[in-house]
Amino acid sequence: MNDVAERYVKLVLGVGVHDADYVDAYYGPSEWRTEAVAARRGLAELDAEAAALLRELAPLVPPADADELDRLRHRYLTAQLESLRARLKMLRGERLSFDAESAALYDAVAPQHTEREFDAVLAELGRRLPGDGTLLERYEAFRSRFAIAKERLPAVFDAAIDGCRARTLEHVELPENESFTLEYVTDKSWSGYNWYQGNFRSLIQINTDLPIYIDRAIDLACHEGYPGHHVYNVLLEKHLVRDRGWPEFQVYALFSPQSLIAEGTANYGIDVAFPLAERRQFERDVLFPAAGIDASSVDAYYDVMELVEQLSYAGNEAARRYRDGRIDAAAAADWHVTYTLSSRERAAQRIRFIDQYGAYVINYNLGKDLVARHVERRAGADPAARWRELARLISSPRLPSGLER
Repeated sequence: MNDVAERYVKLVLGVGVHDADYVDAYYGPSEWRTEAVAARRGLAELDAEAAALLRELAPLVPPADADELDRLRHRYLTAQLESLRARLKMLRGERLSFDAESAALYDAVAPQHTEREFDAVLAELGRRLPGDGTLLERYEAFRSRFAIAKERLPAVFDAAIDGCRARTLEHVELPENESFTLEYVTDKSWSGYNWYQGNFRSLIQINTDLPIYIDRAIDLACHEGYPGHHVYNVLLEKHLVRDRGWPEFQVYALFSPQSLIAEGTANYGIDVAFPLAERRQFERDVLFPAAGIDASSVDAYYDVMELVEQLSYAGNEAARRYRDGRIDAAAAADWHVTYTLSSRERAAQRIRFIDQYGAYVINYNLGKDLVARHVERRAGADPAARWRELARLISSPRLPSGLER
């Protein structure tokens, strides 16, 4: 199996030569990357190699009584190779529908929603935010009170990361030398990103192009850091690469089923680290004062933001209609303005993200929902048990389709 896994890694690096976004992280032998760049194998050759690896992998199914991780590993490698072939088809010019793309790349399809479902949430928000002007204008006026001043960003994010890390370390054992570097950047299509470096280190970047609101401090600190992407990659490196010697986890193919697990656990990890009541208290005691925002408004702010969260899947609908050619970029931006209450600038950033990453958007909300059901089916309402199940999940090669088991 390790021979197939090593060749899989080299295949991912080969695809990365043609697709700059494909290799999200790599910390294997540097000569493998050098060789991939020098060889610059064509897309057809890469696809033929992937097909050959799948044929070799097929008879290597572990027996039913084998270690669970070994059985998961075989399914994982199979799915990752199939996803790689789908990405190669796209790079060769084949156009997939939004749902076909998400199924082929991420092993999942997001549910469809109608305008009527979002209209009900917008109506409730309208009642919560009375006054003159459109709902978007009233929402932006309300939310502007909760923007973090740029000079306060370091203090707020440092406090948020400290809180997320402390809570994570109470439940998850991490290597002593794990660490990260935090940078503030501009001109990106995303709001935050974790670039895993290997050796238990990450580079976390926060995009400051647009206003950053107070709720994003915990969201990004948990999602990109603890117990999100940083912890996910650290645990995979510790338990699967170092302890088991599995080379395939030295590379992270962005457009693959792994991303739904990565994004889903990172988003669900926010709720595990900060259950709602505890989050509001931490915001009241620590983050609002650090941001210079009136701490007595915590409940009013989060009452509104919980409603806005119910509009999450509206972003998927904009991406689905846009990618399927039913609406153009301008109409997709209008949809975001109307149904996700995005400013024109933020809507433009979201369209830029869809242009770059396509159906990847499902990994955030659908991923979170699938992970939540998986964890809570096993742990119930016990907070400590939820931590245990989350840690088990992010230390394993489980697939999105396997979350229902």
